[in-house]
Formats: sequence, structure tokens, C-alpha cells
Amino acid sequence: MTVAPVRTLLLWCPDWPVLAAEIVDGVPATDPVAVLHANRVVACSERARAEGVRRGLRRREAQGRCPQLIVVDHDPGRDARAFEPVVAAVEEVAAGVEVIRPGACALAARGPSRYLGGEEAAAERIVEHVAQTCVVESQVGIADGVFAAGLAARDGRIVPPGGTTEFLAGLPVEALGRPALTDLLRRLGVRTLGDFAALPAGDVLARFGFDGALAHRLAAGRDHRPLAVRQPPADLTVTADYDEPLDRVDAAAFAARMLAEQLHERLAGYGLACTRLGIEAVTAHGQELHRVWRHDGLLTAAAIADRVRWQLDGWLSGSNGRGGARPARPTAGIIRLRLVPDGVLAQAGLQPGLWGETGEERERAHRALSRVQGILGPEAVVTAVLGGGRSPADQVRLVPWGDERLPARPGPPSLPAEPGPPAGAASSVESARPVESARPVESARPVESARSGGAASSVESARSGRVGRSGGAAPVPPWPGRLPPPAPAVVLPTPLLATVHDAAGEPVVVNARLAVSAAPARLVVGTGRPAEIVGWAGPWPVDERWWAPAEARRRARFQVGLADGAALLLAVEGGQWLVEAIYD
Repeated sequence: MTVAPVRTLLLWCPDWPVLAAEIVDGVPATDPVAVLHANRVVACSERARAEGVRRGLRRREAQGRCPQLIVVDHDPGRDARAFEPVVAAVEEVAAGVEVIRPGACALAARGPSRYLGGEEAAAERIVEHVAQTCVVESQVGIADGVFAAGLAARDGRIVPPGGTTEFLAGLPVEALGRPALTDLLRRLGVRTLGDFAALPAGDVLARFGFDGALAHRLAAGRDHRPLAVRQPPADLTVTADYDEPLDRVDAAAFAARMLAEQLHERLAGYGLACTRLGIEAVTAHGQELHRVWRHDGLLTAAAIADRVRWQLDGWLSGSNGRGGARPARPTAGIIRLRLVPDGVLAQAGLQPGLWGETGEERERAHRALSRVQGILGPEAVVTAVLGGGRSPADQVRLVPWGDERLPARPGPPSLPAEPGPPAGAASSVESARPVESARPVESARPVESARSGGAASSVESARSGRVGRSGGAAPVPPWPGRLPPPAPAVVLPTPLLATVHDAAGEPVVVNARLAVSAAPARLVVGTGRPAEIVGWAGPWPVDERWWAPAEARRRARFQVGLADGAALLLAVEGGQWLVEAIYD
């Protein structure tokens, strides 16, 4: 069942990093100003835009377009500290405000619209109050869901209930805020959110991955965070009391870090993580302060500490003279600090990416790897793709970064997996697995498997390319002769030479009909010491490219368990034993 997005009112302050630099550092926002992060423009003033400065430009290019450009370093703490008076002003009109990021906050539109005389009246009241209290220009957008409300706020628009899908359909795909995905969609001919939303969800997931599927939900007007969070238990809240009131930012930052680590440890003990954080403080004069921070992802200990530090900095530093008649800071120091986790999820419910948090970090990694490819060539950066193959080394294919990560040979599901290598068992498998060979019927010969007692027994059945079952023939697997799972943990780039002996000390050989001369009892790898074999399984024969004599290869593979608990994948080829991989 799909839950309808909540009617959301979002307040947005244009060019907030520039305004924050003016409020905190005194940089005049009416001049050409650009805020830079990682040598790229992340925000600029209106006058800088008139000179051709745009987000994403490098510093040198931005200064080339506007020689008189004032450059300011990006500081999230400064942005959050300066935004606190704005959030407090919104909270004086409506309750339940969530900070999306410095410069944008949201709340449910139902409450203020009911007691202020409608959505339009509520939007005008909030914008006017922020302007009078904080001397900050802002715009409000109202729509179904946070994403649509954020886009509506760019135009100061109120989207009618039920009209969010139609409103989003005409917007360009650049509104998703994902440059790499946007560029790819443009090249595929998808230019609007409506075109993107019309694509089948399953195809989008298969082609663009999880992030593309998330963007597809946004384009279709479905909120990017379903209301499927559970209420946290009461004992997850952490509280700290201070004998000496906290009235300095550095002391508050230290207290915030300690309390954030305590909260993160408590959540981790329950296997949980939070996506929203409530910060409550009580001053020595009994003044109560409260704020809720929202985060797209799971809040780590460092992320919790940052947000608590930013919030305390905002409370204790005040509005720096831009707050009008409102008190610039609490009347006394903080004597109690309380963190309330909200939006609690199971920690495995949202998997972070390889590069950390979703969004900006992943885009930076993509740009860095693409630049390395531009300098050293496409093959300089590769990723591994699992595909078809009969040995562990054949199943991994390296694909240049940015190329489609498709398996070499997709096919129908394989036969059900049989047990993997024995681990410390006193005997080998009771019967050999059916033969799965690359060669047709003539390579499917009866297989004999030696048991720990030395007696040989043939397999129960070995047929050409299929296994007989009571319900009929099983489907042909995509790679006959493939090893059963689990896959080995370490695949050796160059197999190691080895020798295998039976209990009498004689070498173990496998004849042309795949019969094992005796049960393997001892293994010697290279010049190492002999190791006792306590369990084994096989052989699995592979007869590859028999039609090309120069490329033909025939070998048999075994899984062995050693007395020390190790498990190895062995292969015998041309009478020589080799160690191909190691199981974990």
C-alpha cells in the first residue's frame, strides 16, 4: 500500500551561504560574492550571477568572469549558526519545524493553514514574520512531500492538493540535483521529470541503481522518505546535567561530542540508527530550547556531534545583531542538554555508499575517478563485475569506471547449491556431485569419489547436462561445471604448486576416467610442511575448448578441509596439483 505524501510547507532562503557570511563575517551580500568548497562555487550572490558566475564553476573561471569577485570559504557551522534565528522565527508562528539544511526548513502545512486561515495566508504570515524579525528574505512553497515543496519554494508557489505530480511533470530533470544522472538522462532523450516518471520502476532500478530508483520516486511525486519509522523506546534518550552552566561555545562543543557518542552507542546497542535528532536544552533561568534536525541518511556519531555543536553554537552566539528586538541569546548558560532520537530505523535499513554519505561525497568520488581516467586512460580505474565462469578466477571481470556493469553471460538460475567444502569433518562427502562439464555428452562420465574409509563408490546418477528428479528434469544451468557455493574468499593470482598423498604416502592421481587412486590424506604446498586432510569433496571435471587443440584445457577440482581448520580449492591438471583459492 502506497502512503500519500504529507502536505508540506517549506521555507527557503535564497543564497543562504552568502547571507550567512554577511550575518556572521560582515561580507556584504550586495557585492559579487561566491562561496567556494573544494575549489568550486557552491553559492553566489545575485550580483555575481549577473556577472556570469554560476554554481559548479572553478575558482579561476569564476574570477575570470568577475574580477572583483569576493571569495568566501564554505563553512557549514557558520551557515547553521546564522540560520538558527530564522528557524526560531518560524517556530514562533508554527510548531513542529524540521531543519532540512541551513537555509531551508519544513513543517506540516495542515496545522498553520487551519488556524491562520488557509495555506496562502499561512505562507504570507511566515514570510512576513521572518522578514520583520530577522531581516531576511525568504520564500515558501507548499506541496505534497518535502521534495516537491522545495521546488515549489523556488517560485514561491502553492501547489494544489493532488496536483504535485502534474507540477513536477513539466520540470527539467536538472531539478533532481544529481548531475551525473541528469547528464545520462539527457543523452537518453529524457528531459523532464514527467518523462522520467513514466519509465517502469523495475527498469529504472536495473539501469540506474538504487539512487536512480530513489530519484524516480521523487520525479513521480512520491516523498523520498516514507513514513515507516518506528517510535523509539523511551530509554534511547540521553540527558546530561551540568553543575557549571555552559555559556561558552567551546565548552558546549565538548559536551555535545560526549553526549553524541553516548547516544550513538545506545542506539548501536539496539541495532538502530536515527534519521532525525531532537536537541533540547534548559538554561539556569528555566528557559527551554528545542530544535529538530533532519538528515538524508543515518546519523553517525560524528554527524550527531556536528549538529548538536551547530545548534548550541546558534543558541549561545545569538543572531549577531540581525534578530531585531528578540533576545540575541539565552539569558543564562545551559544546565541540561537532552538528545532525543527520532525517525529510528534498523541500522541495516539504509545502506551507506562506499564513499560515505549519499549525495555530495559520491559525486566527488565520481568526479575524481573520472579525472584519473581522463589523465591515465579508461582502463586506469576499473570495478569488478561478477559473471559466468567455471572457476573463481573466471567469474570476475574488470570493467572501466562508468561503463555498464553487466555480467559476461546472463542466464537462467543455476541448479540449487549443494554444500560447500568440509570444514573439520572426519570424512568427505558421502557421494560425488553430478558431473557438469563444458563438453557435451562424451565428457559426462561416471565419477568415482573416495571416502575416508578408502572404499570407492560411484555417483547415484550422472547424466548429460541434467540431473534426474522425481518432478522432471531440472533447468540447464548457465555455466555447466561451475563450482558450488560458497565462493572462496581469496583467489590466488598465480596457483601454487602442491603435492597430495594418501595414507600410505603414495601420490594421489586422477586417471582419464576421473577415478581417484586413493583418498587424499596429506597436502604439501610448495616447500611447506605437510598438512593433514580431514575432509574432501570432488572431483569436479572441466574439459574446456576441446574443439581447439591449442586452447584446450582439462582439469579436475577438489575441495579439501585441513586439520587446522583451513579449506582450500585444489585442481589437478596434467598430473600436477595446484592450489587455486582459499576458503574463509
